Amino acid sequence: MSKGFIWVVDDDSSIRWVLEKTLTSTNMMCESFGDAESVIQALERNVPDVIISDIRMPGMDGLSLLHHIQENYPELPVIIMTAHSDLDAAVSAYQKGAFEYLPKPFDIDETLTLVERALAHSQEQKKQSINTPKKEHHVPEIIGEAPAMQEVFRAIGRLSRSSISVLINGESGTGKELVAHALHRHSPRANNEFIALNMAAIPKDLIESELFGHEKGAFTGANSVRKGRFEQANGGTLFLDEIGDMPLDIQTRLLRVLADGQFYRVGGHSPVQVDVRIIAATHQNLEKLVTDGEFREDLFHRLNVIRVHIPALRERREDIKKLAEHFLRLAAKELAVECKTLSQSASDKLSQCDWPGNVRQLENTCRWLTVMASSQEVLPSDLPSELFSTPIPQQQHQTTDWQEQLSSWVENQLNQGEEDILNKVIPNVERILLNKALHHTHGHKQDAAKLLGWGRNTLTRKLKELE
Repeated sequence: MSKGFIWVVDDDSSIRWVLEKTLTSTNMMCESFGDAESVIQALERNVPDVIISDIRMPGMDGLSLLHHIQENYPELPVIIMTAHSDLDAAVSAYQKGAFEYLPKPFDIDETLTLVERALAHSQEQKKQSINTPKKEHHVPEIIGEAPAMQEVFRAIGRLSRSSISVLINGESGTGKELVAHALHRHSPRANNEFIALNMAAIPKDLIESELFGHEKGAFTGANSVRKGRFEQANGGTLFLDEIGDMPLDIQTRLLRVLADGQFYRVGGHSPVQVDVRIIAATHQNLEKLVTDGEFREDLFHRLNVIRVHIPALRERREDIKKLAEHFLRLAAKELAVECKTLSQSASDKLSQCDWPGNVRQLENTCRWLTVMASSQEVLPSDLPSELFSTPIPQQQHQTTDWQEQLSSWVENQLNQGEEDILNKVIPNVERILLNKALHHTHGHKQDAAKLLGWGRNTLTRKLKELE
């Protein structure tokens, strides 16, 4: 039986060969890599017990690899190899989370002892992780090599020492919450809570209680004191998604909290003091909402200190292949099946799509392909047909067709002596419009309402009326 699974990362093939020989001779399984980028890709398929990595390599170096592992696989021990001249860097790596460092030229016996220590540590960590509930779910990484995404990464980096308010804007499905998570994770508040609240998903009469909490007896059903999201996020970050849907009266209360750092629970008489960083996001044009009187101008300026724009997927087509491969791996892991691979022609086809639902739509497509593609390699014929459907041209004869049909139906109703024709036809027309809009937006009510030119509350009311 193997003692453990070790990965060796070094651009020097002779070092890889020596370590492979040494480790396999003592009943350890070993796999080697010539660069850090290959390791990151491999980690999405499998995780070893220990990684031994050189500190200096072309491309991504050992410290960057260590940082990635600490962020995504914190229980995985990493041994950093270094020449004597890199001692300072090795000590720095140790302080940043490396299990140990291994100076070159290394002694074989010392290396084996060190690896066995790391294996024992890895096994102990796994036992503890089984018995200890995780505090929070793993946050997916942000993938992007396109220039527009590099701008996003640079913004996250520049804001890493700050707790300033940030406004994230971008179309639905672009990954605004992922960016908000990253801003929190790389901030001075990273060890405190990240609390997310979607304004569009909460009934208007519950938003105040959700944000600010309530006292016992504040209203019917308030049987105990409840902390709101502001108190839950104290010392950390509160992410307000779809901020454009926040009612005006709640905007006023939010503005006061941002100005004073305190608020009153619903039904409360004592102020609650909080220290919370606000990250807000929207797919709407807040400037237009301000002009239309639907969003407070003073709140807009409070939130719009730093703005981060997330590009639509069609604006970063060079990322589509890597994203698709990533989502296929995730779907395979989630469904416990073998991972599908993309043929070059299928990859090219995906890169040509417009992706109105952005990254979320691509992720759902990859999950669908994992289940429905007939062979292990995804071909263009496997791709869902709706990806390539184009809007029907608004030609004159088509417009005339439906108008003529409606005219004929009205004529028939009148000839039969029917009355109240308008109230008969309008619900049917609205039902068709609603169903088609919701199908087009994959069930997202806010987006469907926008397509129909309605507010979200109007759409919700229409759905109830037409049930």
